[in-house]
Amino acid sequence: MAARSRYDLVAITLHWVIALGMLFQIAMGLAMVHWGFPIGTKFMLFQLHKSIGITILAAVILRVLWRIGHKPPALPGSMTKLEVKAAHGTHHLLYLLMLEIPLSGWLVASLSPLHIPTVLYKTIPWPVLPVPAGWVSQLGEHRAGTLHAWSAYIILAAIGVHLLAVIRHQFFKRDGVLARMLPFSRSA
Repeated sequence: MAARSRYDLVAITLHWVIALGMLFQIAMGLAMVHWGFPIGTKFMLFQLHKSIGITILAAVILRVLWRIGHKPPALPGSMTKLEVKAAHGTHHLLYLLMLEIPLSGWLVASLSPLHIPTVLYKTIPWPVLPVPAGWVSQLGEHRAGTLHAWSAYIILAAIGVHLLAVIRHQFFKRDGVLARMLPFSRSA
C-alpha cells in the first residue's frame, strides 16, 4: 500500500478553520483594544471574541485528537534533518499556542474582578475557570491579559515562519508540500 501524500479532509478542514479563526481573532483582539468603539459595541465584540475563542479551543482539541489517531503524510525525503526538526518544532509551537491562547483568554475572563458572565453566541452560559479567589483581581486579569496578548504576537511570528516555509517549498523546492494541505488539490 502506498503512503498517503496528503492530509485527509478532516485534518485539512480543521487546519483552515483554525488558521482563519485565529487570524480573525487576532485582528478582532487588536481592534477591540486599540480602536475607540462605544462601550456597547466593545462589550458585544468581547462576547463574540470569547465565543469564537472557545469554539477554536474545541476545534483545536478535536484536531489534536484527530492527529493522534491519524498520522500525517510523511515529509518529503529531500528535507534535511535540520529542516525536519524546524518543521516539527514550529508545528509543536503552533499547537501549544493554539491551545494556550484560548485558555489564557478564558483565564482573563475568569480573573476579572468585574465578573462579567460569558455567554457564547448570546445563548450558552460559559463557566469561569476554577481559580483561587485571591487571584481574581485587576492585577491577575492584567497578567493573564499580557500572556494572552504576547502569545498572540508569538503565534503571528510562528505563522509567518510557517508561511515562509510553505513559500520555500512551493516555489523553490517544488516538492508538493502545499498541495498536501489544500482542500481541492488532487495530488501532492
